[in-house]
Amino acid sequence: MEFFNDHRKLFRAAFLFFLGLSIFVAILPALNNQKNNAPLPHAERLSEDARKGKLIFIENGCVACHTQQVRNVEMDKVWGSRPGVAADYALNHRTDLWRNTATLMGTERTGPDLTNIGVRQPGSGWHLTHLFNPRILVKESIMPAYPWLFMIRDKKEKTDVGVAVPPEFLEDTGSVVVARPEALQLLAYLQSLRQVALPDGRPVPDFLYPRKNAAANAGTPPTGAAAAALPNGAELYATYCQSCHQPTGEGLKGAFPPLKGSTVVLDDNNPGMMVSIIMNGYTGRMSEGYGAMPAVGTNSELTPEQVTAIMNHEKSSWGNNAKKVELDVIKKFIEDLKTGGGK
Repeated sequence: MEFFNDHRKLFRAAFLFFLGLSIFVAILPALNNQKNNAPLPHAERLSEDARKGKLIFIENGCVACHTQQVRNVEMDKVWGSRPGVAADYALNHRTDLWRNTATLMGTERTGPDLTNIGVRQPGSGWHLTHLFNPRILVKESIMPAYPWLFMIRDKKEKTDVGVAVPPEFLEDTGSVVVARPEALQLLAYLQSLRQVALPDGRPVPDFLYPRKNAAANAGTPPTGAAAAALPNGAELYATYCQSCHQPTGEGLKGAFPPLKGSTVVLDDNNPGMMVSIIMNGYTGRMSEGYGAMPAVGTNSELTPEQVTAIMNHEKSSWGNNAKKVELDVIKKFIEDLKTGGGK
């Protein structure tokens, strides 16, 4: 009883017990994980601009709405090519002694996951426009705008990085929007977020609980077995294409070309060109002021069925009235592209 009546002995014992417990439960396992956990072979450290951009990402509370973790469930497959592994975060380090903001995995996905955003949206134009005002690209977006990362000027100087903003989003329709250094640093961080391929021979984790194919696309779908194989093209378009080309298919002037009335979409004789653009991206209209299109199909690992459904949706929407494509034909084009036989 003397031990319990002496507050000095009681405090010392409690402190030593807490210290020992912390060492064995928290500190030693953490040191062991750090020793055994190495970054993937092709992982790259953040550049100085990207490092500063990460701090801006934290300061503006982006982590409250965006996760950076691809879980091993099928519903997360849209965010990355594989589920995340511990090595994906091995290059992250504490901001300083007092702040552990190294890994921004997040806890809530109000906005899309950003683990692989540098692959899904590699171009600078989309990101800068989206940061200035997300409603320009996604009308229903609830993401706040970040206009303080930009400057409004009467004209763009040589060293300025301009931002494509429609006149209706500007108070002075004759002014131009240019990015501040902070916006470019945040851009560098977002572009750095990309999954690294696992080393050869290492098993890729599976996505669990696969979902069944959605119903066939609306309109006049293919018949027979092809109809049953095709998912919903409208849903796929909304997932993979709509943020740039818009729900109306009209794109965004000075940033993303329209699909409505597009000669490529309406071409019934050369569907291979459209397949190549979806799978490998396209840079052929950069001279007109449009940014480079990423390889959406390859980056998102779209299946021939999904590519066919997207193409048929685009060919039959917004007043387009082109001939729909057959699944077998698109499969052949994709196979040729993978083997180097397609153009």
